[in-house]
Amino acid sequence: MTLAVENGCFSYYSKEILRNICFSVGPGEILAVLGSNGVGKTTLLRCMMGLLPWKSGRTTIDAKPLSEFSSKELWSRIAYVPQAKGSAFSYPARDMVLLGRSPHLGALKQPGPKDLEIARQAMEEVGILHLAEKNCNQMSGGELQMVLIARALTAQPQLLVLDEPESNLDFKNQLIILDVIHRLARERHISAVLNTHYPANALKLADKALLLNRQDQNRYGRVSQVISEENMRRSFGVNVSIHEFWADGVRYNTVVPISIV
Repeated sequence: MTLAVENGCFSYYSKEILRNICFSVGPGEILAVLGSNGVGKTTLLRCMMGLLPWKSGRTTIDAKPLSEFSSKELWSRIAYVPQAKGSAFSYPARDMVLLGRSPHLGALKQPGPKDLEIARQAMEEVGILHLAEKNCNQMSGGELQMVLIARALTAQPQLLVLDEPESNLDFKNQLIILDVIHRLARERHISAVLNTHYPANALKLADKALLLNRQDQNRYGRVSQVISEENMRRSFGVNVSIHEFWADGVRYNTVVPISIV
C-alpha cells in the first residue's frame, strides 16, 4: 500500500497551518515528521487520515482518493496511535488492546478465539503481557502508550500512524517501540508515519523525513539529507552538531543541540 499527500493545505479559521504538503510512503517505508512545537505535526497526521479535512489538496491510497474508501475499508488498512495523555476508561489492558480488532468485526459480531490470540500476540510483541489485567486509568503514561501501540498492531494494518510514540517512555521502552516499528516495516512491509521530537531516533529508524517549519520552507526526502545541521537550525532555531559513530558494528548518528540561534 502506498499513501500519498498531494499539495495538502490546512487552516484554522484564517490562520494557515499547513501549506503545500507533499510526500508518499510506500510498503515497508518509515517516514518521520519533525518540527518545532505548534508547527502542525499532529494536525498533519489528522488531515492525512481524513480526521480533519484538507482545505485543499488530498490524500490518496494506491492513487485512490481517501474519500472513496468506506470507514471500514480505511481503518482496516490504517491504525492510529495518538499521544497517551491518560485514560478515563477503566478497561483492563487486554480489552483495550482487543478493541483494535473492531475494523475487522461486523457491527454485532463479538471477538472470537482468533481475535483474542491476535491481541495476545500484540501485547507480547511490545512486552506488556504482564499488564493484561491492569486498568488503563491506573497506568502510567508510558504503560498506556505501550497499550495503545499494541491496540494498533491488533488491527493488523498496512500503515501505522504514530503521534510521538516515544513520549512518556524511558530509554528501554523507547528502544522496544523503535525495534517493533523497524521489524514490522522490514519483516511484514508495514509502513509507518510518526511524529517525533528526537532527530537521532529519526535518523536511526526512518527512511524518509518531513521537516516542517514556520517559514514555509518544509523539507522532504531521504532522512539523511533532510536532517542536516543547516535544516535543524532553520526549523528549530538551534545550532546542532551531528556526529556519526559505530557501536557493535552498526553505524549511528547523534544530534547534539549546541546553542540557540
